[in-house]
Amino acid sequence: MAKLNVPKPSIHTHEGGKAKHVNAELELRRSVMACMLWEKQFYESGQDIADRIAGLIPKVAPEKVATIAVEAREQMKLRHVPLLIVREMARHNAHKHLVAGTLARVIQRADELAEFVAIYWKDKKQPLSAQVKKGLAAAFTKFSAYQLAKYNRDGSIKLRDVLFLCHAKPKDPEQEAAWKKLVDGTLEPPDTWEVALSSGGDKKAHWERLLSKNKLGAMALLRNLRNFNQSSVDEEIVLSALDKIKVERVLPFRFISAARYAPQWEPQLETAMLKCLSEHDKIPGHTVLLLDVSGSMDSQVSSKSEITRLDAACGVAMLAREICERVDVFTFSMKLIQVPARRGFALRDVIVNSQEHSGTPLGEAVRCVYAGRDHIVRSVSFSGYFGHNQRADVSYKGYSLRPDRLIVITDEQSADSVPDPIGKGYMINVASAKNGVGYGAWTHIDGWSEAVINYIREYERQLN
Repeated sequence: MAKLNVPKPSIHTHEGGKAKHVNAELELRRSVMACMLWEKQFYESGQDIADRIAGLIPKVAPEKVATIAVEAREQMKLRHVPLLIVREMARHNAHKHLVAGTLARVIQRADELAEFVAIYWKDKKQPLSAQVKKGLAAAFTKFSAYQLAKYNRDGSIKLRDVLFLCHAKPKDPEQEAAWKKLVDGTLEPPDTWEVALSSGGDKKAHWERLLSKNKLGAMALLRNLRNFNQSSVDEEIVLSALDKIKVERVLPFRFISAARYAPQWEPQLETAMLKCLSEHDKIPGHTVLLLDVSGSMDSQVSSKSEITRLDAACGVAMLAREICERVDVFTFSMKLIQVPARRGFALRDVIVNSQEHSGTPLGEAVRCVYAGRDHIVRSVSFSGYFGHNQRADVSYKGYSLRPDRLIVITDEQSADSVPDPIGKGYMINVASAKNGVGYGAWTHIDGWSEAVINYIREYERQLN
């Protein structure tokens, strides 16, 4: 008979460091909270990540799965992976009873109605379950005629198809009339930038009218800054729109991307990005930020985007710099570098350009941070990395040995073992790789929205 009482086999990161065993719920969270669905990451394919998510869902309590789906949509601002989670919930008897309510909550844009059905039918076309129909029907009632018209796109699955499939009931005569127009194809064209530009005419005039009437959402505004510039749109109108932008649903790295295309408006973009933090209380005490700038962090978050994992990490760091009372900032790859604790885009610049983007000896970086001395510049060897005796300079001006908290922002694929934090330590994971290191004594947080920093503040309030 084979022995059962044996140690668990060790697991490792993709770079070879010893990873931590975690339960299925934590593994699901790390796979979900930074996941752009079906998009390849540096170490794993998008399909592998999606398959892992699907395989983990029946291993996690239904209420926990539903909570993760809602958190991914509402806190992490992810659109597609919550739909995949609900689709997988619909496959399992233990989870089915929560499908309708969860689906109605995570669908927050009208085009997500059709997108969910496309995910449901990805493997084969089949009847929608009763719970799915109920959830789609409830979600359908959220949207006005304008929202339906805006997202009534010419895909293989149209909004009218979803309406027929779920048999939704309108909540009032006005909605009933809008749905009839949707079915008949007579919804009034929405006053959007896509419709305006496709109609021809003077692009400058179209942009200025849409901006003046506040017809562009936050994402459309940020994505079209280069077009405004090329069309010679009046700068005052652009700046006025940026001043009014609603940032609640915009991830910080989106502003970094926008600033690449419109550097002349970087001050206004920075102000808009930090606007949402103006009323937040500071996290007291001394915080050390440690940012991973290894090569894997340069991977794009999606195939159609120029945004990288490092951009996402910089966005989180820029927010942490604003919220934390006193901050020292370090980067690590094959060096540990203390960078000036600047604000906004200036902090992004010094982080990105601080050193060559190479290896990932996170454990050694953490040990060296805690070994600091006031006003001493040190040079320390990262020996044994990948089994070689490579050297890496560790240069910084020291600080107190015991910061109140250490916040690491990384994809967690350390090449060496990572020690426990001394005091409060937070590991913010910005990728979906299977195994990670920041568990145990670390407080592990997955994702890259402002919610991860807000969590730290609220968590420490409860501790006190």
